[in-house]
Amino acid sequence: MAALDGLRILDLSQYESGPSCTQALAWMGADVVKVERPVTGDPGRGVSSETREYFLMWNSNKRSVTLALDADAGRDTLLKMLPKYDVLVENYGPGVVEKLNLTYDAVKKAHPQIIYASIKRYGSDGPYADYKCFDMVAQAAAGAFSITGETDGPPMRPGPTTGDTGTGVQLAIAILAAYIQRMRTGKGQKIEISMQEAMTYYIRSGLARSQGGKEVVTRTGNGDLPTMTLYSCRGGGPNDYLFIMATTPRMWQSLCDVIGRPELAKDSRFQRQTDRLKNKDELYSIIEAWTMQHDKFEAMRILSEGDVPASAVLDSVDLYNNSHLEAHGFIKKVEHEEHGTMRLLGWPARMSESEVEIIAACPLGKYTDEVVGEDLGFSSDELQSLKDKGAFG
Repeated sequence: MAALDGLRILDLSQYESGPSCTQALAWMGADVVKVERPVTGDPGRGVSSETREYFLMWNSNKRSVTLALDADAGRDTLLKMLPKYDVLVENYGPGVVEKLNLTYDAVKKAHPQIIYASIKRYGSDGPYADYKCFDMVAQAAAGAFSITGETDGPPMRPGPTTGDTGTGVQLAIAILAAYIQRMRTGKGQKIEISMQEAMTYYIRSGLARSQGGKEVVTRTGNGDLPTMTLYSCRGGGPNDYLFIMATTPRMWQSLCDVIGRPELAKDSRFQRQTDRLKNKDELYSIIEAWTMQHDKFEAMRILSEGDVPASAVLDSVDLYNNSHLEAHGFIKKVEHEEHGTMRLLGWPARMSESEVEIIAACPLGKYTDEVVGEDLGFSSDELQSLKDKGAFG
């Protein structure tokens, strides 16, 4: 039995922040019904490459249903389905749920025990409440840009989309907490999460240097210390690099031993961390002379086997062909009815008593008749009547 077997979610969200939340829950066994607009569906279906990998990344293990929520028949159908579900998730922009009359108060009337989970950019109140916000906007607003980049350069956009996905995972945690609370009390509730506020959770270590907001944290690029920074490796490609993070005196000694220069650990120029920082250019050249003798994977292996924390900089091709991730079962092959065999990166949490097979994202509206029919107990004639009224677009 999957951990979340029996938990049912109506997913009205789109793009990435909401879908990343509901996909995480689906991968732990929740039944996620993705409600999409007719014809076009989640706008994320139109993003990225010809095979629409962006959408497929965030919508596996969900059943797609089309409902015209801006039509009375579509909205009424959703409200009638609601009592069959535990959670409703939405991440619409400012004013949309109000326009659709699907606010928490409206939904609660149809299902008083519903857990209503919203991602609201900057939150529903405050000076920024009506501002639009997307992933990188949230990261800029949370300070992530300000601590990313070279010391003498401008702020830099971070690579990971934690503004969306990081917010989604936090929402998933809150939903599970609310679900447990409802099991104890019988009460549903509204959950709201701000993308700006969610992002600050991921930069707290960087903010620890701000003296409680009294100082501006400076950017350090890939790191000032030669024992904690990026090195070029043999090959010369755009990602032929290795990151070393030797943080303790013991790791420093191990690094010296691995590169064949044990005497450096006792050298007065490099003995203490302050010394290594003072003479960083000289030490960097010494270490890079060693890394350049090896490709990034070989350097990673040698250093790791010598108890020095280090990793090759894996690019997108490396990730999907990584021997460790393959051996660990993290890279999944799924069959998509339109695109054939696809490779997806899996869910990182291993649970000894719960396992869920990853199933590829489905075509738009594939499960409309099945889900609506089951939830409302409708016959094919009654479903056809809903279609005729424009409920499904």
